[in-house]
Formats: sequence, C-alpha cells, structure tokens
Amino acid sequence: MKRSSGVRLCATAAVSVLSLALVTGCGDAKPDDGTASGKDAAKPAAKTLGAAELQKLIIAKGDVPGHEVGPVEGGVPDRSKVKAGNAECEPVLEAFTGIAPGAPVAHTSRMATQEKKTPTAEPSSPEDLTEGALKDEFTKAMDLDVTVVTLASYEGDGAERGLASLQDAVKACTGGFSGEQDGEKGKFTKVAAEKPSGTGDASVAFTATDEDSEDGALPLHSEVVRHGRTLAVYTTVNIGAMMGKKPYTVSAPVVKAQAAKLK
Repeated sequence: MKRSSGVRLCATAAVSVLSLALVTGCGDAKPDDGTASGKDAAKPAAKTLGAAELQKLIIAKGDVPGHEVGPVEGGVPDRSKVKAGNAECEPVLEAFTGIAPGAPVAHTSRMATQEKKTPTAEPSSPEDLTEGALKDEFTKAMDLDVTVVTLASYEGDGAERGLASLQDAVKACTGGFSGEQDGEKGKFTKVAAEKPSGTGDASVAFTATDEDSEDGALPLHSEVVRHGRTLAVYTTVNIGAMMGKKPYTVSAPVVKAQAAKLK
C-alpha cells in the first residue's frame, strides 16, 4: 500500500521514531493561530534538571493505564538530521520527531503504545479475505495510539523561549512546508493550531496534515507543555485512525500521566 510523501516524511520523522516505518513506508534520547495556554500551578520543574532527574520523572512502565511504556525504538533522531524546507518551520518538524525546541541542556524520551483491544471474534484467515476486507482488518489492528514523550530541561528562560519559537513556527507555517530526515523527503500541506490540554504552565498544540496524499488527509498531532524550566513534548500517531479516516488527538492518558509526575 503506497503512502504519500508526507507520511513517508512522518515515518522518517515521527513515525520512524514510533517504530512504524515499515507500516507507513513513510529508547531514551542521548542526554546531550497556536495559542500558548496553561495555568499557574506548583512549579516542580522550576529548576534546571539534569539527565538523571529527567529520567526519574519521565513516564515509565505502569504509569499509563492501558499502555505499554518503554524506550523509543530506533531512538529520537539527531537534530542535525531533521531539516525543513523553510527554516522557520523546523521547530514544528522537530516536535514531530520527538526533538524539543530551542537549546535544552538535558533530555530523555520514552514511547507509550496503547494496548490492542481484545478481539470480539476469531480472526479471519488472510486467504479467506478480499483485498478490501484485508485492508479493513489491518486498519483495525493498527487503530491504536503510539506516543513519543520527550522531557527537556533548560537554563534560565530557555523553556519559555523554546515554546515561543514553536508557537511562532505554527503561525508562520499554516500553509505547510517540506522537509527531510536522513535523505527521506516529504511535505505537509497545512499546519493548524489545536486546543492545548491546559496542563503545566503553558502549552502549544498543533496538527500537520498532508492533504494531497493518495489516501486523503493524513494528520499528525503534537503538543508541547512547559512545566517551569522543563518542556514535555508529545507526538501521537495512530496509523489505523489515519487509514480509516477517524479523528484522533494527542493521547490524553499519556499527557495526564506525565503531567502528574511533574507535579
């Protein structure tokens, strides 16, 4: 099943991070209009955290009900390997790959995969299915959220500046942009702001879509939330929802679980 260049870009960007590159064709990272919104709350991350502290605070096995949590398979790509055709759009593309905006002093990542729903009937043999029925079965099997979470810590006002750069990029790139990772090229035809979760001190949520795909509009969803001097980057992909033209969003259970650990 051929995928569009936008989804292939997602694969080498977000989707490859989510270990779904073979499906779309499209671990821990090395420490090294999008309206911002949020609420003033206790600021547990109001200091600059080190890599070891971030690893204690990021979601782990058992933290997200109905999800398996573990390392990011394939790893989050190096920032130098991800480039947008318009430099001003790079913060958007970077967020979809699990890369935090700006210049963090430390970061780490995890992947949360929604557990498959228990089937209500015995699975059909592939030999007994028509091409359309086989596609439907595949779509159902892939209808689950896969979310990469990156926590990044900054010095001074670095987290605020990083979030502001992302907010500016969402506004500047509403008409879409092209990009590449490791030589794999693709495009998004539209970038739009979405309603943020409201967790943390401030947040920016957005979606990028390739409306020219042979399979119709294929959206990706991301949100970046500031908790003091720490940014939490969330990117969710649901291949089954994409193929079945069903709406989906950044995984609320994952955001809720991560926000709770940052309180």
